[in-house]
Amino acid sequence: MAPRKKGFTDPTKPLVRQPKSVGSLDAPALVGALRQLHEDAEDRSVDRMPADDEIYGALLYAEKHSRVLRVLSPEKQKAAALTRVLLWEFLGERLRIHQSMAIDDARGAGAEWKELVPTLAVGGPSAAYNKARRLKAAALTGVEPYAEPVRRTPEAVRQAESRIAAHRTAVERAQTVARQRHHLLARAARELLDQQNAIVLNEDAEYWLGEVAEVLPHCETPTQMLSLSRYLNASLRALRKLEQQTGQPVALTGEAVAACEAVASAVREATAITP
Repeated sequence: MAPRKKGFTDPTKPLVRQPKSVGSLDAPALVGALRQLHEDAEDRSVDRMPADDEIYGALLYAEKHSRVLRVLSPEKQKAAALTRVLLWEFLGERLRIHQSMAIDDARGAGAEWKELVPTLAVGGPSAAYNKARRLKAAALTGVEPYAEPVRRTPEAVRQAESRIAAHRTAVERAQTVARQRHHLLARAARELLDQQNAIVLNEDAEYWLGEVAEVLPHCETPTQMLSLSRYLNASLRALRKLEQQTGQPVALTGEAVAACEAVASAVREATAITP
């Protein structure tokens, strides 16, 4: 039988097997649980244990004073030790991400790869580059739109960086367009409110314009803008219904007509980008 040829994996292809990770943790809560165990053991020095959000220092303290827990039950001693293992693993995962960010900052400040050799504890510039790529792969995994693990190859990292940059650019562009459209919506709302005296209103139209007047001064978030758009749309529907019932235009001046048309246009634009 002829030997099977070894296939070559696409260096940019995402990893098939998800690497194990502790992921996100409420680390301060776990440190707090460790602190409680030391208090239960009547640790006389527990007041010197760093705060719950100072994870590294708290772990060093727990390691140094682990013997005081021997007065506790074996189950509690085991729980304390396993919590320390988990928190160290959590810190290790976070360390790779933050170290990658530090490398990016160093490179951005003009550091050559040869200057990173001693700081990364490697044998040469190419080894420093490769280690930086491996760290970058860990840092990019889970960054939108990369939910899947990034393969630890230069090609995969470059592809991931390109996709993430393109995604962020698209998000920023969409946010800019949204801000522009929301500005037009708010301006149209103010113009409509200014023309109320030149518009024939019924009870429904008065109610919805009142809602517009209530929310307009506080419109900053997308949710508030969505509410404004809905209230304006409801106002327009009420005015159209009134025109159908009476057979007469509700806008009595050219300015009022223009204000209604501006609102209709702004609402269409806003709803085109609103989920």
